[in-house]
Amino acid sequence: MLLNKILQGNYSLSSLNHQIKLPLDIDLSVADDDPVRLVSAFVEEMDLSDLYATYERIRKGQATPRHMMKIAVYAAMNRIFSSRDIETSCKRDINFMYLLEGLPAPDHSTIARFISLHLSQCSKQMMAQVGTILLDLGEISGENIFIDGTKIESVANKYTFVWKKAVSKNMAKLAEKICLFCAECEELYGLKIVYDDQISLHTLKRLKKKLYKIKNDEGIEFVYGSGKRKTVLQRSVETLEEYIKKLKDYTYKLYKCGNRNSYSKTDPDATFMRMKEDAMLNGQLKPAYNLQHGVDAEYVTWLDIYPNPTDTLTLIPFLNDMEKHLPFKYKNIVADAGYESEENYVFVEENDQTAYIKPQNYELSKTRKFKNDISRRENMDYDSEDDAYVCRNGKELKAIFTRNEKTASGYSRSVTTYECDSCKECPYKKDCIKGNNCKTPFEDRNKRLYVSRKLEEKRSECLKRITSEFGTQLRMNRSIQAEGSFANVKEDMNFRRYLYKGTKNVLAQSVLLAIGFDINKLHHKIMAGRTGTHLFELKKTA
Repeated sequence: MLLNKILQGNYSLSSLNHQIKLPLDIDLSVADDDPVRLVSAFVEEMDLSDLYATYERIRKGQATPRHMMKIAVYAAMNRIFSSRDIETSCKRDINFMYLLEGLPAPDHSTIARFISLHLSQCSKQMMAQVGTILLDLGEISGENIFIDGTKIESVANKYTFVWKKAVSKNMAKLAEKICLFCAECEELYGLKIVYDDQISLHTLKRLKKKLYKIKNDEGIEFVYGSGKRKTVLQRSVETLEEYIKKLKDYTYKLYKCGNRNSYSKTDPDATFMRMKEDAMLNGQLKPAYNLQHGVDAEYVTWLDIYPNPTDTLTLIPFLNDMEKHLPFKYKNIVADAGYESEENYVFVEENDQTAYIKPQNYELSKTRKFKNDISRRENMDYDSEDDAYVCRNGKELKAIFTRNEKTASGYSRSVTTYECDSCKECPYKKDCIKGNNCKTPFEDRNKRLYVSRKLEEKRSECLKRITSEFGTQLRMNRSIQAEGSFANVKEDMNFRRYLYKGTKNVLAQSVLLAIGFDINKLHHKIMAGRTGTHLFELKKTA
């Protein structure tokens, strides 16, 4: 071999001694039980008409949307998330070449556009296709859905925050300055711009026009730079323009916040949340998304993205969205204590479904401290005929009034207030009445309870269901299956931060992860001979 053949771009000239060997077909080099074959067969069964509809034209000799779907899913299965890494794998990995079927490897921008421009428009339809295929295969039950959520960090920087409370406070200060400024301009220039004591952005724009009219009528020239003295009119115009700019900025930020308390400047759909991964150990808030998984028989059959830091308000939209896209309806809704609320109980019941939701005080109620706390209504006797609670001292806490309260979602619930007639000289008063923030002196205070009777009724019914043998089995499976799906995504697949911005793009990436997780799970079940199993059995004690 001549050394001068090395120093050129065509490296095949320096490899003339490398003999071409048969077979040339890549298909023969892929093992029969390799999961890449399962990925190809699974995606072939999917109806990708919604995905194809997002393309204006498809070039010949290039990877089709079906090929792109295969390599994107297989990349997620193998912990490859960067579009550049996927491009490299398509050029070097024989399994990716097998999925491309001899077509040239797409570049990184094509892969990124596939996820952000095409898959993001129909990601929920693709997820519904996966659930339908799994149901037809008999791999999911279609009856029990285990729901849980986790927070995954956004690609945005953690110092790009905008706080709604701070913006509202600054806007109120700006409003005071604007009022004083308008009054000053009316006095200085003899104008009338404020009517009915109301000032809006339109009012400021009218004032700006009038000030510029004065400038043109009097022939005043505005000056800039050091050593130049500005006129009073120029100072007024510059101040007004600054106020208008700030008012627009604050209005835009409040609009972007919506019902949220914060958002990120570089990813406005991301909300600042407290994460479990806290490297600084200071409880720092980071821009993130709340990812909700619905798991059946260890497969993720539905998911969605929400801006809520907590899970309570996500259950109803999650169930509605799932029912809208999936061709079947789940009967049993299994969730942890984070989803418990009167509104959720009522919705599940009215939707002809059965709730298996753990009460928020379920674990606490089993402790000795809780059982010995005489101040809690759970440890008092309730007289349903007289609608009264009986305390440790034998006195009745009677219902004195009922008021309606609205939750953050707009749901109206009735809360009944119970109060004891007199707690004076009660030997248990110090243990029964707690809290030092009341303006009423402790000697004059009486014991009060605030109870939603409907919530108590639904909670007691749900408690009976989850403590039954079937309910216990469902709770055990929820902890294994729903939480196990997040453990797989975060630990096994090592996915802890999104690479795309915006709810639609984040949802598309989450769907790819879920499909990859499902196909991996199906492969392991086939290899272990566990296909068709939906629930783990309870261990029988002797």
